This record gives sequence, structure tokens and C-alpha cells, in this order.
Amino acid sequence: MNRVKTAIVGASGYSGMELLRLLLGHPGVELAAATSRQEAGKPLSAVFPRFAKAAGAELAFMEPDPDAIAATGAQAAFLALPHGVAAEIARALLERGLKVIDLSADFRLNDPSVYQEFYGHEHPAPDLLDEAVYGLPEVRAEEIKAARLIASPGCYPTSILLPLLPLLRRKLVDPATIVANSMSGVSGAGRKADVSLLFCECNESARAYGVPKHRHLSEIEQELSIAAGEPVVVSFIPHLIPVTAGIATTTTAKLAAGAKPEDIGAALEEAYAGEPFVRLLGRGVPADTKNVTRTNFIDIGWQYDPRTNRVLLMSAEDNIGKGAGGQAVQSFNLMFGFAPIEGLQNL
Repeated sequence: MNRVKTAIVGASGYSGMELLRLLLGHPGVELAAATSRQEAGKPLSAVFPRFAKAAGAELAFMEPDPDAIAATGAQAAFLALPHGVAAEIARALLERGLKVIDLSADFRLNDPSVYQEFYGHEHPAPDLLDEAVYGLPEVRAEEIKAARLIASPGCYPTSILLPLLPLLRRKLVDPATIVANSMSGVSGAGRKADVSLLFCECNESARAYGVPKHRHLSEIEQELSIAAGEPVVVSFIPHLIPVTAGIATTTTAKLAAGAKPEDIGAALEEAYAGEPFVRLLGRGVPADTKNVTRTNFIDIGWQYDPRTNRVLLMSAEDNIGKGAGGQAVQSFNLMFGFAPIEGLQNL
């Protein structure tokens, strides 16, 4: 197997750490560079002792300089950087011939005015938006294979979109009635010092946040609208729960006129029967985060409530796995011709 020289830009955060875990064990990857301004010069194993004695863990963190990254011979780069920062280095690496998989929000939205509305500043690279591919491997595999710039989806959107998209494409639910409630572990907020994220603030507590207009709502509505063939506006309520990782989402919508409850299960089976990382639990089986954390699986169950005529979609995933690093590696595998499960099969 030919090994692809690969860089991780912003490798010291939670998503970067997950990418390190996956790529250090990926048989098709030679880790050529890992960047961190704060940790530059330190070996990976010194910052993350869990990787001690892993092949490649002696590599030292370096500054995120595009010329230095390109000089390592890297053919691909994962960007685990904040929005607004990723676009500049993405452009520089593309100009140097690398393929880029961006885990930030900088290239997820097709309309730069929507980006400005939700992220509070002008889009830093609007000319690249037409080229970027929204990286849901189960939905856009062929486009991902041909792309050089991937916008890897957000964690919440993945948990909402994968259950809903097949139903909207087949017009089985009323898009005007969609409500999504999600609960996420604290790692979703990133590896930063913040009083609201301290153990004593989060433990034995749960709270909604980012309401009524969480930033991920922008890409959720964009992708739902594409699937429905009409503008879709939804209510999305995220919650913080006292676990390290995992997202549990319950999305509800009214069954469309003429649709039958059994059509829901059939649509999901048709869409995902051959997908290695989507596990369909069937009717009446809720998804549980304990079964997906530290994996790249998303579990999806569903039910129908005849009292309200609502379809209930229940999903669970690891927010830094399928919701971030794992999904990005799925796109990498498609881009470089590896088997879909390569480097992701550890349970």
C-alpha cells in the first residue's frame, strides 16, 4: 500500500488529537507534519503521552507555516483550526498542491452572506466556496473522490442530516414541522480554558445553549433545503451534558400526507444498507451514546407517534469521531482510493 504523506494543522486540540490517534494507526498514512503554535518543538508523545511508542509519535510539532508544511512532501492536510483562521492556510496549501480537508466551518456554506450572518464576519475566501465539497461520505462520495477541498460537516449537523436527508428526498415528512434536540459532551466546546466548561460547572448538570440560532443551524438548513428541493427552516436546540464525548439527537417531524410509517424504515434502509459506518437500529430502538463513543459509527433508530402524527428520529455518534476526525478520515480514504474503513475499524 502506498502511504500518503499527510499533515494535521492544529493538532493539539480535541479534534486534532483524534486525527492523530486515527492517522498514526492508518496503514496508508505517513504523518509528515503536525502543527501547533503552543507546542512547537515538542514531540507528539510529550504533549500526548498516550501515543508514546506509537510509530510516528517521535515527530515534533511545528509552526503552521505553509511553506514548511509543503516542504515535508505532504500531499494532504487536515485543518483542525477555528473558523476564520482555516481559510487562509487552506488557500496557501491548495496553492502548494496539497489536498485539504477542513474541519472548521469556513467552507461548509455555499452562500458567503449566510456565513457572515451566522459567524459575524465576512467570509475570508468566498472564491473557494464553489469548489468546496460538503464532506458527508454517505451522501457525496463521488464528489469527495474528485475534490481537492473538503468541508467536513459539523458534529451536530451530521447527527441530524443523516437520519433526515433520505426522508426529505422522498418527501415522507413535512419540512415545515422539523424540530431537532441534541445533547453533546463537553469536548464539543473544544480544548480551551472557559469557566462555563469547568468540571464543577458541568458535572451533574444539563443546559441548553446557543438558542435560538446556533451556528450549525446554517449548514443544517442548507443541506436540508437541498434535499427537499425547497427552503427549509427548522428549530434546533443543542444541550450540554456532563459527559466527555458523544451526541444524542432526537429529531421530530410530521409524517407527510400520503406517507406511511413503514416508509420511514424503508427509506433509511435504501439509503444506508451498504454504508459501513451507519448502523440502522430499526423501529422503536433508541440510539445510545455508550455504543458509539470512540468509534466512527452513527446509530439511527426511529419511531412513529400516531397521537401527534410525528416521526421520531433518534441518533447517536461520537462528536470528535463521526462528528469530526473520523468523518474527515472517511473523506480522506475516498480521495486517495483507500477502502472506506481503512484506519477506522477499531471498535
